[in-house]
Amino acid sequence: MMIVGIVAVCAVLLVLAFVLPRLSRHPQNGTQRTLGAGGQVAGKAPGPLGRLLRKPFSSSSRAIGRSGAAGRRTRGRMPF
Repeated sequence: MMIVGIVAVCAVLLVLAFVLPRLSRHPQNGTQRTLGAGGQVAGKAPGPLGRLLRKPFSSSSRAIGRSGAAGRRTRGRMPF
């Protein structure tokens, strides 16, 4: 279920970054901040379990960052 949510957020952020590049920064930072907080909580588990539980949050945050950057980069390459 979390995977579907992250994919949906990435798609919305990609479209938002393409249509409104400057206004897409705030939603991107908000989602990355939320995932970062989840990763910090999950990382408090002891030992290797903490690293294992933190990994989905960090990879999701990275995917959201790449999605927003790709939308803004594509918009910058358009001739209009």
